[in-house]
Amino acid sequence: MEDVAAQFVSSNQTIINLAVALLLGAIVGLERGWGARDQKSGERIAGIRTFALIGLLGGLSAVLSEAITPWAFPVLLLSVVTMGIVGYSQRLEHVRDFSITGLVGMVLTFCFGAIAVAVDPIMATAAAVITAIILDNKEDIHNWVTKLKAHELDAAFRLLLISVVVLPLLPNQEMGPGGVLNPREIWWMVVLIASISFVGYFAIRVAGTQRGILFTGLFAGLSSSTALTLHYARQSAQTPQLTPEFATGILIACGTMFPRILGYGFIINRDLLPSLFWPIVTMTALLYGPAFLIWRRHSQQPESSQSPLHQNPLDLKSALVFGLLLVAILLLGEYLTQWLGNSGIYMLAASSGVADVDAITLSLNRMSTQTLDMDVAVIGIIIAAASNNLTKSGLAWALGNRQTGLLVGIPMVLSLIAGLAVAWLQ
Repeated sequence: MEDVAAQFVSSNQTIINLAVALLLGAIVGLERGWGARDQKSGERIAGIRTFALIGLLGGLSAVLSEAITPWAFPVLLLSVVTMGIVGYSQRLEHVRDFSITGLVGMVLTFCFGAIAVAVDPIMATAAAVITAIILDNKEDIHNWVTKLKAHELDAAFRLLLISVVVLPLLPNQEMGPGGVLNPREIWWMVVLIASISFVGYFAIRVAGTQRGILFTGLFAGLSSSTALTLHYARQSAQTPQLTPEFATGILIACGTMFPRILGYGFIINRDLLPSLFWPIVTMTALLYGPAFLIWRRHSQQPESSQSPLHQNPLDLKSALVFGLLLVAILLLGEYLTQWLGNSGIYMLAASSGVADVDAITLSLNRMSTQTLDMDVAVIGIIIAAASNNLTKSGLAWALGNRQTGLLVGIPMVLSLIAGLAVAWLQ
């Protein structure tokens, strides 16, 4: 009785999956048919009916491959390809169109039908919808490729090289004194910094200077506000008329760093949150407030005609320098800890915060769940954040112009003093 019930359920599921395969073919066919809607009946090689049937045929090929012979799928797929080639060859005699997109769509539709039955209908549905969207946005995609410049394409490929090729090859293990050096984590920071300059370049190009700078600042605040400060400080020196916009972006990125710290505490050790909350909120408000005032004061001014996009969109040199700086800070922090013991926690927090606040914040959160006193952990986290702010203020002064240093430095110092004061009083 149980075997009969299981067979009935399996049979019904197969019917449902075949219906999904038919529907997916119709989705792709709807887009193809819409593009050729002005052609007369019989002039189209494949429309909504043909693609729906191809999807169903793909589903049936999966059923036949399992029930009769494994050759059913490749034979039927080859048949679909052959019919498509014959049809497009005949069409070339009348229309000089060498695009094979329609043929590729037919092959994909057949495969979607097979995946819906034999693998996962949800996966097949997602792939079919994405395919339909790509086919439907032909002109937009072609226009985007046409507008893409050679150095932008080169930058995109180099970013892919350092991220999806080099990064996975690096060992993910602790090395060096005290095991503080992890090659993959250090290179990940290099990739992150390079990605900020890349995202910022295209954000400014697509959304305009003011909105692009603000968007990049928010994005960088979720990843690395120090890297964003380095990038924007250099940009402000080269494009002084955009100094208020770059200063606003830096303050937004630095302000967004603090909610990240609360997020780490929420995930790792929620007992730290009552002590961390008010210092963090105070420091955030003292950065977001000035950023809003600067933006509001200068948002009504016309954007500069001089573009800040003259640099390569992938600032790999600065990313590599920052990676070397991170290595130096990690080694220095380890030596300070060995030299001063537990009393070196604050010095470690200050030195680590120079380059990045995430590593020390995560470490102190974890240590507070074991042997480290929570008050020490809270003060250490605030010191790291304050040290990070001082570093970014120094970058703004040293690499940017004087106005950038003032617009960034004053709110940073006020935020630092207020945060430490609130933490100390608690």
